[in-house]
Amino acid sequence: MLWALCPVPLQVDGLFIIGWMYLPPHDPHVDDPMRFKPLFRIHLMERKCATVECMYGHKGPHNGHIQIVKKDEFSTKCNQTDHHRMSGGRQEEFRTWLREEWGRTLEDIFHEHMQELILMKFIYTSQYDNCLTYRRIYLPPSSPDDLIQPGLFKGTYGSHGLEIVMLSFHGKKAKGTKITGDPNIPAGQQTVEIDLAHPLQLPDIENLRDFSELSRIVLEVQEQVRREEQQQGQEEEERSQQAASQPASPLGGEGAEGEETAAGAEGKTQDKAPGSQPFVLPMGVISRNEDYPRSCRICFYGTGLIAGHGFTSPERTPGVFVLFDDDRFGFIWLELKSFSLYSRIKVSFQNAQAPSREAFDEMLKNIQSLAT
Repeated sequence: MLWALCPVPLQVDGLFIIGWMYLPPHDPHVDDPMRFKPLFRIHLMERKCATVECMYGHKGPHNGHIQIVKKDEFSTKCNQTDHHRMSGGRQEEFRTWLREEWGRTLEDIFHEHMQELILMKFIYTSQYDNCLTYRRIYLPPSSPDDLIQPGLFKGTYGSHGLEIVMLSFHGKKAKGTKITGDPNIPAGQQTVEIDLAHPLQLPDIENLRDFSELSRIVLEVQEQVRREEQQQGQEEEERSQQAASQPASPLGGEGAEGEETAAGAEGKTQDKAPGSQPFVLPMGVISRNEDYPRSCRICFYGTGLIAGHGFTSPERTPGVFVLFDDDRFGFIWLELKSFSLYSRIKVSFQNAQAPSREAFDEMLKNIQSLAT
């Protein structure tokens, strides 16, 4: 079973049920394996009794509490929060967290803005170490028509470090939903959206180094998408008005035929995608990981979610989705001049498959509601 928003798999080990906190590798090594450590432990006793231990902190197991909130949701609470504190105070706790989560010391980080963001993330995460609420999350269902196998990916997010993103496919769209978050974009939000109906033809490798050329291509597609959406909205409004005045009109059949044609065109576009093409980041685009692939399969127009601290003034901005292979993809954030590299999480989670597409879609809505 997989629970949000750590993620936290539950494992039965004899008379114990253990909740493990799965953490991404140290930034920016997206291809390294996941890290994990115990978060809580339930000791099953005789006569339907159980004891709960909090495993958080550095002083060993201590007394905790667990409560079933409702179906697919529970919460844990630490009853001895002093076990989470260190003798050196918050400064020692921050330095220890920095070594464990980032694999470095504060002296290793020279950029003042990055130090500030890391400190904010420490404050953001440590304020929830006493009482945590969990909701079940499902792995996304797959289809033979999907671009790649959907699932969980580790991604670079600049000075925020590595975060976990769930890639899922929804017809002509693909969505990347944050499973872990940061002070700007919290967990549950849709970090990227890929428009599978609008593949991008990248320029040759020399022109690709020119950021203005890539920007021109993307903004042209953005304008095309805007016009298509506007036209589609007008056509839907006209059909609605016509249906109201002529209820017997067979517009449903025509609409279905049009949708099938669009889907077929989309499939042909993907079938004609080249097996491989050279790829390089344009000059001026910042990447935490310079070891990205130098060839890709196909690129699509997409949008990425950006916001200020505390998820203020969120907006979707244009970008480029770059598919490298079955287990890696990237996203160029045009406005930020930044590049995120994503690598598949290859851990096997038991009993985490969605029972239906409807159950998965409902789960996505639920975890997004946590963030809003």
